[in-house]
Amino acid sequence: MAAAAAVEAAAPMGALWGLVHDFVVGQQEGPADQVAADVKSGNYTVLQVVEALGSSLENPEPRTRARGIQLLSQVLLHCHTLLLEKEVVHLILFYENRLKDHHLVIPSVLQGLKALSLCVALPPGLAVSVLKAIFQEVHVQSLPQVDRHTVYNIITNFMRTREEELKSLGADFTFGFIQVMDGEKDPRNLLVAFRIVHDLISRDYSLGPFVEELFEVTSCYFPIDFTPPPNDPHGIQREDLILSLRAVLASTPRFAEFLLPLLIEKVDSEVLSAKLDSLQTLNACCAVYGQKELKDFLPSLWASIRREVFQTASERVEAEGLAALHSLTACLSRSVLRADAEDLLDSFLSNILQDCRHHLCEPDMKLVWPSAKLLQAAAGASARACDSVTSNVLPLLLEQFHKHSQSSQRRTILEMLLGFLKLQQKWSYEDKDQRPLNGFKDQLCSLVFMALTDPSTQLQLVGIRTLTVLGAQPDLLSSEDLELAVGHLYRLSFLKEDSQSCRVAALEASGTLAALYPVAFSSHLVPKLAEELRVGESNLTNGDEPTQCSRHLCCLQALSAVSTHPSIVKETLPLLLHHLWQVNRGNMVAQSSDVIAVCQSLRQMAEKCQQDPESCWYFHQTAIPCLLALAVQASMPEKEPSVLRKVLLEDEVLAAMVSVIGTATTHLSPELAAQSVTYIVPLFLDGNVSFLPENSFPSRFQPFQDGSSGQRRLIALLMAFVCSLPRNVEIPQLNQLMRELLELSCCHSCPFSSTAAAKCFAGLLNKHPAGQQLDEFLQLAVDKVEAGLGSGPCRSQAFTLLLWVTKALVLRYHPLSSCLTARLMGLLSDPELGPAAADGFSLLMSDCTDVLTRAGHAEVRIMFRQRFFTDNVPALVQGFHAAPQDVKPNYLKGLSHVLNRLPKPVLLPELPTLLSLLLEALSCPDCVVQLSTLSCLQPLLLEAPQVMSLHVDTLVTKFLNLSSSPSMAVRIAALQCMHALTRLPTPVLLPYKPQVIRALAKPLDDKKRLVRKEAVSARGEWFLLGSPGS
Repeated sequence: MAAAAAVEAAAPMGALWGLVHDFVVGQQEGPADQVAADVKSGNYTVLQVVEALGSSLENPEPRTRARGIQLLSQVLLHCHTLLLEKEVVHLILFYENRLKDHHLVIPSVLQGLKALSLCVALPPGLAVSVLKAIFQEVHVQSLPQVDRHTVYNIITNFMRTREEELKSLGADFTFGFIQVMDGEKDPRNLLVAFRIVHDLISRDYSLGPFVEELFEVTSCYFPIDFTPPPNDPHGIQREDLILSLRAVLASTPRFAEFLLPLLIEKVDSEVLSAKLDSLQTLNACCAVYGQKELKDFLPSLWASIRREVFQTASERVEAEGLAALHSLTACLSRSVLRADAEDLLDSFLSNILQDCRHHLCEPDMKLVWPSAKLLQAAAGASARACDSVTSNVLPLLLEQFHKHSQSSQRRTILEMLLGFLKLQQKWSYEDKDQRPLNGFKDQLCSLVFMALTDPSTQLQLVGIRTLTVLGAQPDLLSSEDLELAVGHLYRLSFLKEDSQSCRVAALEASGTLAALYPVAFSSHLVPKLAEELRVGESNLTNGDEPTQCSRHLCCLQALSAVSTHPSIVKETLPLLLHHLWQVNRGNMVAQSSDVIAVCQSLRQMAEKCQQDPESCWYFHQTAIPCLLALAVQASMPEKEPSVLRKVLLEDEVLAAMVSVIGTATTHLSPELAAQSVTYIVPLFLDGNVSFLPENSFPSRFQPFQDGSSGQRRLIALLMAFVCSLPRNVEIPQLNQLMRELLELSCCHSCPFSSTAAAKCFAGLLNKHPAGQQLDEFLQLAVDKVEAGLGSGPCRSQAFTLLLWVTKALVLRYHPLSSCLTARLMGLLSDPELGPAAADGFSLLMSDCTDVLTRAGHAEVRIMFRQRFFTDNVPALVQGFHAAPQDVKPNYLKGLSHVLNRLPKPVLLPELPTLLSLLLEALSCPDCVVQLSTLSCLQPLLLEAPQVMSLHVDTLVTKFLNLSSSPSMAVRIAALQCMHALTRLPTPVLLPYKPQVIRALAKPLDDKKRLVRKEAVSARGEWFLLGSPGS
């Protein structure tokens, strides 16, 4: 029995010896993994592995010893968690002793120590012992890169798990690491070494007398000059090393006396990258430095920064210089001063002011703006700095403004002044009397009002911006100042068209200031605008000249612009609605453009109200009933037809009303929207007009029940409302509404109404939750479409319904969308509907503005275009190849629309297979196809030049032919493509250069200016093709 047990025990040991022999003597790598796996599974112990390696570990041949230790180290790397404390102690002692062995053995020994450094069972004191042994016995920088990396990993592991033990070494640990790192060159190792140095400092290891040595061993790499080799598998970038080294250099104030002279030296060098790195490092250092560290270097730092900002040709260097000055000033501002200490901030700012102030007196000289930027960078650092600089600079700039009379000089001075005023907004003052602007308020207002009355538009624009910033200062402007400001803004809001930019700026400023000073604007501006509107109504009644109409339009825009506060909205909204009622009553000679202008103002007002729930609800419950009442009144039959009322039923006017209603509805809360829907849907289904103002109509409102054409047109307003509701709002009588919409969508007597009904039906389908009711609605729609697409007068309307229902389902990834898309593709061969079906693909891929929008809470899945492309383009291509010759243009048009609206990163991989079809589409006589294809090809010329250059002959020929197209849009697009062609490789294009230059001479004489402009641009690029520097 004993003999049998001995045999069983010897068998696995024999297998282990065999694996050891294969690894050590046979030089095979596989046995190491096998031994490690057997140890992890419990077949062997680490002790048994050591016993099996016994002769190898004691072999006089260094290579054999190295292979033996390598096997043991690889096993430990896999199984270090299984080691007991006693085993770890013996292994550590063994490995420390082997550090004195032959240099061929050292790499394997370090791998073993790396494994042991990860052991949880490592007894106290052994981490210090290992590191002392490495520091004493190993010359690390003579090792290969991978072995040096192993040493850094051992140190990192011990710092992570044995921090207190390592700190007990004191400065000896820091000195030992300095010896390890000194001379390191490999970027992979440097990243780890920089991290160790940062941890040494940030975790308060003792640096002792070795601060300067630690700085020298790291700062020798500054600034980083490293270019990664091509196809570098390690992925180390120059920026990684820069940031890692910067974190070290800026981690402690103790480096300041050594680092700051180095930074000054590098900033003063001629190397751009060194300047940038030094300024960015200085910026980072200011976060940890104090006045003590900076004191001796401030004059030199300021001189270097000033020189870079004054003289550099690099915007990046200027920006970093200004950022560094900002950080320096902030550092000096936050340092706590002793009672007897010198205030370095005051003296530093005095130096800046002394060197920059006099340049501010020369608004035509090139140093005026660098000086202003330097002062503003310093002033923006703290409230103290801002007060100091502002109190010195403002009087000077105010004096200079009055001293110089030219508008261009005054504009420069005012722009500088504006920069300093903006900085004041950063700081709040508990005591309002402490604000430095208070003493200059009257002078500033006087100066701004002078700028606003200057003939120069550019000076007026700066004046408007300055007024806005002054107004943003709390409690700065008096009521008299505000009244004057409002008067100027009122005047500027009615400037002529040649001062359009100034007028737009004045309107924007009015909106900003009205939100801050609603009482002033309600008292002084709104009454003036109301009077202007009344005068405008009178002029329209009398049919006055266009100038008055232009003032009337400006007044409408001003009313909407100023409606940025709830109290003002309650004054301006009734004015605009009353103006619309005047149109309806026939008191004005109104054209559709007048009503559209009012609706545009209402929409802009609705957009501003979206920011405030109270204003949003007020606008909705005031404006929507009024608009609906006006439209219903206009739709009623009259004994004597009125041109004035019929204006409200025109397509463009209804579209403008749709945008107002949609904008006013999208931001309603679900609770308020649910209130509103209970009134508006019954209005259209049951004719319930009780909630409308002035609701005594001559007959019932029944748009769905054999209503007049005028009443049916108002379905567009219903669409705007219900398709903008939040998805969780329940719509009353939904089943009846959907059936009525479906019925009306195929009515051929009024295309506008049927299209509005189809869009409304589709919008509701898109938001409807999945379930039986949705399936029923879809089945009704499919049946209606199939019945309508047969012969009859309603084919066009049935096609429109198919198109909108398909879009609603494509956006939400509904399974039925693929069937409906296939049906749409089938119509490409239809003689009557084929061209319209091709254009339908444009609708499917594009974003709508009135329905099925994300803003209107439609369900729009991400990447729906990519999915549509993947699912349908193969079928389109196949259909094109199988289609008769007279039908092919329809497939090309549909394909062109899909590709034109596809994100270019999706299209580029498919380009080689689709490019031949796109080139064929350029020969299609349809201008829409040509324009869509050109729009698709132009970005591809820029993004895929290699693929496109294979077809350069065809591209040049077709683009030149289309540059003579009857369509101006096609001519412009073709010339833009000719311009983009110059991005292809020059050798490919040079043979065509003479031909192209001759051909592009013709569009230079085109009758349209925009075409001539593109021709000049394209021909100029072709002229330069192949020339030096091009």
